[in-house]
Amino acid sequence: MLLKSLAGVLAGAVLTVLAVSPAQADAVKIGSKNFTEQFIVAEIYAQALEKAGVEVERHLNLGATLVAHTALTNGDIDLYPEYTGTALAAVVKGDLSGSADKIYSDVKDYYEKNLKLTLLQPTEINNGYAIITLPETAEKYKLKTLSDLGPVSKDLTFGAEGGFGERKDGLPGLKQVYGIQFKEFKIFAKLGIRYSALTSKDLDVSYGFATDWQISDNKLVVLDDDKHLFPPYYLVPVVRQDTLAKNPKIAEVLNKISPLLNNETMRGLNAKVDRDKEEPADVAAEFLKTQGI
Repeated sequence: MLLKSLAGVLAGAVLTVLAVSPAQADAVKIGSKNFTEQFIVAEIYAQALEKAGVEVERHLNLGATLVAHTALTNGDIDLYPEYTGTALAAVVKGDLSGSADKIYSDVKDYYEKNLKLTLLQPTEINNGYAIITLPETAEKYKLKTLSDLGPVSKDLTFGAEGGFGERKDGLPGLKQVYGIQFKEFKIFAKLGIRYSALTSKDLDVSYGFATDWQISDNKLVVLDDDKHLFPPYYLVPVVRQDTLAKNPKIAEVLNKISPLLNNETMRGLNAKVDRDKEEPADVAAEFLKTQGI
């Protein structure tokens, strides 16, 4: 499969870089995936741990889910922020239906029993998929829900990253649950490009995430997932069990951070980086300062 082959190549490249990077023997190695929210949250984790006296080594911007996950299972990093729905779909390959608590429990049980990883306390960030369109498109086709989108999807162009075409909760799920089959599927690797393509009308429909600041800034319409295709995507620290055994302070610190992070807060933090061009490390530092950490 092309996605798995590409993930393998990327993982090999990333792990080669990690292998040749100078490492601090006792440092906790913190990774992230390859988008803004991940950079900010990983920096929040890193800086909070440093303030608690834990030595940290950063390995941010590793790549997509399978690359970061492989780095974690191989021991090239010790922890990174993940989403429960993503872990369920991409790693556990389990049933995407169920409550947020059930999905968290299913992922945690699988990770602990099979991968020697564990999930700490989840944040209040539920960064699930948001299928979005322009107000004029929604008005023209009378779109309020994904069920409304099904009958007219054959006339519309959709844009997403390549992996969305293969995920159970991507295009296959939209087809199975809602009968959605778009006229054309355009691949855009970066989220910002998708928003630009949508607002410039190169796309009719795309998807974002619940914490994307662009949704509010561009007054986009989010179509209601009325049949509950998409699972909850709560952001949670995923940590190697051996790392946690050697550094129990990690759980203490990060479990205090998790309740402070929610969708509204995250949209604001994302906007400071993407819209206002601030550095993720500076945004993380400001956040921790405002929280008295």
